[in-house]
Amino acid sequence: MIDGITGLAIALGLLMAYSIGANDVANAMGTSVGSRALTVRRAILIAAVLEFAGAFLAGGEVTKTIRGGILDPSLAGENPQAVLCGMLASLTAAGLWLIVASRLGWPVSTTHSIVGAIAGFGTVALGFDAVQWGKIGQIVASWIVSPLLSGTLSFIVIRIIQRSLLDHADPVERTRRYGWVYVFVVLVVLALVTLFKGLKNLNLGLGFGESLLLAIAVAGVGSALGGYWIRHLNLVVEPESGSGFRNVERMFVVLQVLSACAVAFAHGSNDVANAIGPLAAAISIQDSGTVAASAPVPAWMLLVGGLGIVVGLATLGPRVMATVGERVTELTPTRGYAAEFAAALTIVVASQLGLPVSTTHTLIGAVLGVGLARGIGALDFRVVGTIVLSWIVTIPVGAALSMFFYYFFKGLLT
Repeated sequence: MIDGITGLAIALGLLMAYSIGANDVANAMGTSVGSRALTVRRAILIAAVLEFAGAFLAGGEVTKTIRGGILDPSLAGENPQAVLCGMLASLTAAGLWLIVASRLGWPVSTTHSIVGAIAGFGTVALGFDAVQWGKIGQIVASWIVSPLLSGTLSFIVIRIIQRSLLDHADPVERTRRYGWVYVFVVLVVLALVTLFKGLKNLNLGLGFGESLLLAIAVAGVGSALGGYWIRHLNLVVEPESGSGFRNVERMFVVLQVLSACAVAFAHGSNDVANAIGPLAAAISIQDSGTVAASAPVPAWMLLVGGLGIVVGLATLGPRVMATVGERVTELTPTRGYAAEFAAALTIVVASQLGLPVSTTHTLIGAVLGVGLARGIGALDFRVVGTIVLSWIVTIPVGAALSMFFYYFFKGLLT
């Protein structure tokens, strides 16, 4: 029999998962929709399958009870009831903020939302010194580092595509000759994203060298098949205003969709913890009366997280997709490929360096980079300014809401 607190925790965990689907998942598919590589309906269907698969199959059997190491574990361990109320408050605060942001079409970070919420309740429940402010500082620094890195990479990639293929005297011949190279490099990066992020929770025990060799092997087979497909693809030069050669870009439709799929799977396996981490912590405290460093994640929690993500994506996801894929700059398959590739490469580099980057910030930076490759006028800076502002306010808004809901749940449960 589920008691009242456990039922409340499950409901709030479902709310958080729903909000993750509404906001973060749309980022993975936004460029594919914006470039017309996928319709909104197909993007939702593909993302739903892969996000759910990532969350349910590779979400992990255990999760850290304090996301991001934001709170001093010794102080948290001494106050289990405060942490219980705080986890409920964090799920409520972060979930509501993400729903508001999604309704407005703002692509914000779900990880930063839950981190800000945990920092907020920690400050009032455990004291200012209980919060690891150095971690918060690293997150703030990532607002600059991750979009700058991905934006630079996407700018370089789209320039290479333009000079090696689209701007060439015979783009069809160049695509047939060198298209396999683009297939190979993106498959290497996507394989690494899957190994480092998507399957991270399965603890495969592969080092960087082993992972790289496996990625190269997979990419070698994929590029051989892709090269054969490209050579037999009916590529016809059809100049189209503002979008290069439509049929030459057909090759990049498949690559862009593959990139989006890999990011969606990796996102589902990792960011579902933003919902089930606090949920598992609350239930663990309720059952044991203590705050453990990690908590078990039964299959039903992963199911709750996966289902919540899918429903959120289907209902509110298109709003954020429109912002990412259409409102920042005009996208084509080649530009979408460059953005997805750069974002995935940034995720791989950051994971190896231990940098706390946000998938959302990384992808937005990559979209800005491909836009800048067309000139400063290709970007809508009103939209960009709104997005940056939403990033800045995410942590303080999450913290403020969490403080309020902490006192609410404290009064309700004690």
